[in-house]
Amino acid sequence: MTENHSSELKATLTLPTQEVYYRLYRFEQAPPRRLLLLHGGGVAGKTTWEGILPHLAHWNEILVPDLRGTGKTRYPDHHEHGFEAEEVVADLAALLDHLDWDRFDLGGYSYGGLIAMLLKAARPTAVGNTYLLEPALLGKMNNEESALSHDLILHAAKRLHHLENREEGLELFLDAVAPNRIRGSKNEQVMWQRLSHRPAGLACAIECVSHAAGRLDRQQLIAAQANVHSFIGERSHPGVYQLCQEIAAGKNDWACHLIQNADHALPFQKPETIAGLMNGSLKESPE
Repeated sequence: MTENHSSELKATLTLPTQEVYYRLYRFEQAPPRRLLLLHGGGVAGKTTWEGILPHLAHWNEILVPDLRGTGKTRYPDHHEHGFEAEEVVADLAALLDHLDWDRFDLGGYSYGGLIAMLLKAARPTAVGNTYLLEPALLGKMNNEESALSHDLILHAAKRLHHLENREEGLELFLDAVAPNRIRGSKNEQVMWQRLSHRPAGLACAIECVSHAAGRLDRQQLIAAQANVHSFIGERSHPGVYQLCQEIAAGKNDWACHLIQNADHALPFQKPETIAGLMNGSLKESPE
């Protein structure tokens, strides 16, 4: 992918209910440390992280799977079906066991950020540092805003399940997750292209997050996290950064990073900035 990596393994782990596609990058010059990176809804792992990967300096193995509903990971019948967050965590647990990964750092964006938090809670001693890029469930709005956003994103999912309504569904989805985006810009056009790959799979991911939001104990999930660096786009809802600061005030191992000139699409907009902060986190506190 870039001149910096020494090898890239592409493979599929076949499980009873899922064919889990993944890429494993190995970097000869980096220290012996592992990193698992989880993408957001609708955009596969390689596309999400390819701007960040070339700039990461402290990991010699980086695992980038496609999560359920996205990329090349599919049900055995290759049709779209609904799923729950715990099933995605189980897929990852099987993949980690298959690769004999028992110690690693963990990064997650949006939908993948929620899954990362659940994986940390399930395997607390396996995860070192955690890097959360606007993880799902950690938005903060007033009750009215939250209800409107929830209704909007579920309506988007319903439209995305039907091919003829895909454009309307994508517009509603972007309105929910990136209301302050620059409309009509080249960045928005690129977002549309990325999200158009598997619209029904995106709908399933949206519903997965919605179901999780309705039954998970958010405070308990936050309490289960440790050694966290959280990244928030400057143009995202101000309550998201406010919540991050509130969490950091109560946890001395939680750092907040406000990414200037970025919205919810921050890994695509500011990859070098994010990679630099990830590298810096290990320079400051090496294990």
